[in-house]
Amino acid sequence: MLKLKNLYYHPSTAEKPVLKNINLKAFFGSPVMISGASGTGKTSLIEVISGLTKPQKGAIYWNGIKINERQRRWLSGVVFQFPERHFLGLSVAQELHLGHRRLSSEYQIKSLKKVGLSDVNLKEAPEKLSGGQQRRLALAVQLLRDPSILLLDEPTAGLDWSVKNEILELLTSIAKEQILIVVTHEPDLFKDIVMDSYHLYKGELHYKK
Repeated sequence: MLKLKNLYYHPSTAEKPVLKNINLKAFFGSPVMISGASGTGKTSLIEVISGLTKPQKGAIYWNGIKINERQRRWLSGVVFQFPERHFLGLSVAQELHLGHRRLSSEYQIKSLKKVGLSDVNLKEAPEKLSGGQQRRLALAVQLLRDPSILLLDEPTAGLDWSVKNEILELLTSIAKEQILIVVTHEPDLFKDIVMDSYHLYKGELHYKK
């Protein structure tokens, strides 16, 4: 179980706190959706949860034990809104191998199949893939790390409707194996997925029943 308790984050570049008294619980098999308009702090919350940013107040617990930023980075996998900006490999194969001393072909193929990319050309440059394929590749890269917590920043943004539906089906499958937290400004797209729903407004997180 992941638990956020009274998180407060006020970056030096902001006039007001971005996150105030944030409380949340997330469990395996029960995906969480955090909705909110652009600029409400959704990405900042992902960065805090994943250990990329340190809050000024509050704590994060994993199975009842308080964890620091380094521990959260080990536990978390993050797919940001524009994954193509974060690709470093010159090919799909290189991208999958980043951070791994050894990566068997079998495990590589299994990961690609899991995200619906079993037919992708491994020699293809990531930037040559379609938007939907890039999202899937970014997911595959994170799933290879086998994170306990998977955080997705606007996973459907900028995609056409047919691709959005494919991504939603994929997320439903992934949620069975990881704690899944999705932030989005398009909550209606997720109405057919059973999720614990929160709304972030003016730095405060509200549970939606």
